[in-house]
Amino acid sequence: MFENLTERLSASLAGVTGRAKLTEDNIKDTLREVRMALLEADVALPVVKTFVDQVRDRAVGQEVSRSLSPGQVFVKIIKTELEAVMGQAEGLNLAVSPPAVILMAGLQGAGKTTSVAKLAKTLRERQKKKVMVVSADVYRPAAIKQLETLATEVDVTFFPSDLSQKPVAIVEAAMREAKNRFMDVLIIDTAGRLHVDADMMDEIKAVHAAAKPAETLFVVDAMTGQDAANTAQAFNEALPLTGVILTKVDGDARGGAALSVRHITGKPIKFLGVGEKTDALEPFHPDRVASRILGMGDVLSLIEQAEQKLDKDKAEKLAKKLKKGKGFDLEDFRDQLQQMRGMGGLGSLMDKLPMMGKINPAQMETAQTQAEKQFKQMEAIINSMTPAERRNPDIISGSRKRRIAAGSGSQIQDIGRVIKQHKQMQKMMKKVSGKGGMAKLMRGMGGMGGGGGGGMLPPGGGMGGMPRF
Repeated sequence: MFENLTERLSASLAGVTGRAKLTEDNIKDTLREVRMALLEADVALPVVKTFVDQVRDRAVGQEVSRSLSPGQVFVKIIKTELEAVMGQAEGLNLAVSPPAVILMAGLQGAGKTTSVAKLAKTLRERQKKKVMVVSADVYRPAAIKQLETLATEVDVTFFPSDLSQKPVAIVEAAMREAKNRFMDVLIIDTAGRLHVDADMMDEIKAVHAAAKPAETLFVVDAMTGQDAANTAQAFNEALPLTGVILTKVDGDARGGAALSVRHITGKPIKFLGVGEKTDALEPFHPDRVASRILGMGDVLSLIEQAEQKLDKDKAEKLAKKLKKGKGFDLEDFRDQLQQMRGMGGLGSLMDKLPMMGKINPAQMETAQTQAEKQFKQMEAIINSMTPAERRNPDIISGSRKRRIAAGSGSQIQDIGRVIKQHKQMQKMMKKVSGKGGMAKLMRGMGGMGGGGGGGMLPPGGGMGGMPRF
């Protein structure tokens, strides 16, 4: 979402980062560029004005002039003010007598029903809550069935409702059932509505009064830009919102919504929807988002993502196998590829790595697409091998390569490339499992970018001097 903003801000700040001294003139020029970058990202004008004024006040003061590296301090000020604009990270407040009710509101098509399922899964898996979901959307025929299907997928309790019922009656019945079944949380999905539709707004007010929710979350599409903040504000005037879920953050939104919502509504963004899958929901951390915008990466989120999605049993099994001196075979290699794809693929990982903002977005997107395509092909090739071939690739002769190529829809040279990449990974794993393994691994990372497509990125896929994986 922040690619264009990152690129523009990086270019704007490049002129001051290395300066030994900052003057009011060069600060003024840089802030003009920053202002344009924010406006192009569809950040609301009042937010831009406040942000630029705050940065200017701090930058021309003693904080910068007395620093040994004023350019770096200036970037730090930009980061701090970006965090201030987006507010502090705030989780859900569910410290009420169970069941804690969460009411979801928003426009039609914003992704409320999917967000209900994502939130239910997050609460069940990360906070070990017993969750029930219910649909009070009696206007969209498929809404109730959609939520039932998603509830089954994320393994939470679904309370049935039908189009003949009134939304308030549905909510009251669901609350009784949730209490009887000792549920920790009840999440209510409501119909999409426009804030100018008086009847629909009266209905959701009645639902809110009946539910007395601990959290009232406004679900809004990030691609609507600064208008997302204005719509949230209109809803906030009718309902006492407690927070916002920003959806479709993985799309080509320009970032204006994330930077505008808190300032305009006074309500925090609590979650980001970062994909279509039910596990694609991230808590909103302003400091991490600010780092990502400035091309500093988001390593903490990457670590959390790895902890949640990597298969710990497989990792421990592999570690024990390596410790016993047994080799890293092609089945292990396939597992590593599958786990990387499970974390959202190379694009999701690279988005959180430092310095990625300095790489041309079009070049990065091309490399990511090529890499994802190559990963799928590699997996298909390994799947086309026999168990004996996966355990011992040295037995793969020319005739076997032809059979594997035919079975995986690839070329014979692709089989050789996978075997070569596996051998490189095998060497790295030996270094990791030996004494001083991590230090040896880091020294060996440069070798993964060997010629002839030896790295994990496609041939020619190295970007801006970045080592291949």
